[in-house]
Amino acid sequence: MIAPVKTPSSATGALALETYQLTKRFGAFTAMDHVSMRVEAGSVHALLGENGAGKSTLVKCVAGFQQAEEGAILIDGRERDIANPIVARALGIGMVYQHFTLAPGMTVAENLLLAGGDTPAVIDWKAKRAELEAFLATTPFRLDLDARPAELAAGEKQKLELLKQLYLKPRLLILDEPTSVLTPQEADEVLGHVRAFAQSGQCTVLIITHKFREVMAYTDAVTVLRRGKAVHHCRVADTDPARLAAAMMGEAATPAEVLHAEADTGMARSPVPADARVALQLQGLSAMGDRGTLAVHGVDLAVRSGEILGVAGVSGNGQRELVEALVGQRPRHAGSVTVMGEPYAARRAENTRLKLRSLPEEPLRNACVGDLSVAENMALRDYDAPPLSAGGWLRFGQWKSRARAWIQEYGVKTQGEGAPIKSLSGGNVQRAVLARELAGDINVLIAANPVFGLDFAAVREIHGRIVQVRDKGGAVLLVSEDLDELLELSDRIVVMSEGRIVYETPAAGAERQVLGAHMGGGH
Repeated sequence: MIAPVKTPSSATGALALETYQLTKRFGAFTAMDHVSMRVEAGSVHALLGENGAGKSTLVKCVAGFQQAEEGAILIDGRERDIANPIVARALGIGMVYQHFTLAPGMTVAENLLLAGGDTPAVIDWKAKRAELEAFLATTPFRLDLDARPAELAAGEKQKLELLKQLYLKPRLLILDEPTSVLTPQEADEVLGHVRAFAQSGQCTVLIITHKFREVMAYTDAVTVLRRGKAVHHCRVADTDPARLAAAMMGEAATPAEVLHAEADTGMARSPVPADARVALQLQGLSAMGDRGTLAVHGVDLAVRSGEILGVAGVSGNGQRELVEALVGQRPRHAGSVTVMGEPYAARRAENTRLKLRSLPEEPLRNACVGDLSVAENMALRDYDAPPLSAGGWLRFGQWKSRARAWIQEYGVKTQGEGAPIKSLSGGNVQRAVLARELAGDINVLIAANPVFGLDFAAVREIHGRIVQVRDKGGAVLLVSEDLDELLELSDRIVVMSEGRIVYETPAAGAERQVLGAHMGGGH
């Protein structure tokens, strides 16, 4: 626990932030409803809440990207009109976004200078490089100043985004899910440096995160938003993940749901029988990447019935190409795949006969036709089979009635089964795809980052559905960049690095730091 630093009188120290009754509307929708929050100078303050709770709206108002209709923002006790990001920057406010904002054609050095916004027409590169080298020496991060973003791993890009802000010496730093693409070691390194930066009194940090482990280990205080309102404020020393989860989910949360929310608890299950049938087997599977080089190198994997095999790895290490090669969205370069002992080429007829289903990442792009209705998308797998067709005729009434039943069962929020699926939120698109893919008996389920970007309630629901497949005897290949998710759900975990499987362990005995070392290539 870090003792909060008092507001310094120097114009270079940490800023105190306070919002008072801040309200932001988008048409008839109130995204942020009279939110009051106090962030002490020199502290690390976590902002928690489900997607749509108002977190991003709040920080965008503080950073000058949006303006609230009501309420006030106070910086060091003085009300400020932060009309745009330039005003925010002048006040010492910086923000690192969840998505990368790097200039791809520029070097690390050029990206750092570009962030300053005050670049001279003629740059004295010898002096600037010396200045940048001196700056990097004050941080725990080591990046090649001549490298370009395309040459950097995802974790290195995230470090560069943070370095861009640290280079400007912010007095209030806002971080939007800064560790989503980092290994555990990299996450600890980044958050440890951020905490030390705040503890020194140079900066105050406001961090949006979904990870309770990060909140408990690296922050001083927490504000929880729910449906646009600030519903809970506390010191980290006085709380725990279960209480934070209860605040996020609301009073309707059951004790079981609250306990399930705590990361790293795992799900108590009986071990997979040693003689369980191999349902999905990959032998020497290779696939080319988008740039014409090999992205998946001779992968061997076997998933047994009644087992969840988790595939861990930092983004960009061949997981996406592996899944696409498995489900038929990318040609296979070499190797073989069998499902239930039969050769599998990812044909539609094979999916039906062998009962293989998939939950791809970005389902609106990879598993749906955006302009088609919810009912039509739900029928994509079996539109030409009874009862959805008969005698060569499509029975649209059957499509609609089944869709209505699934919408109710899976809690899909939509204007109706006839609404275009692209009009739904990300979580509701995923629920609609879940309804289609989890219908009936399943031998093999391939799930890739199935809850990425979804809110807390949707995550809990989808995790429960995946475990149900396993408990009914299905084999699940779960590819995820979230180590907490894999530790919670998996029976076994393998690590993928640079297109290869480099490590395997039972999930029950898995050590986070060991997994992280292999994810980072330290094997």
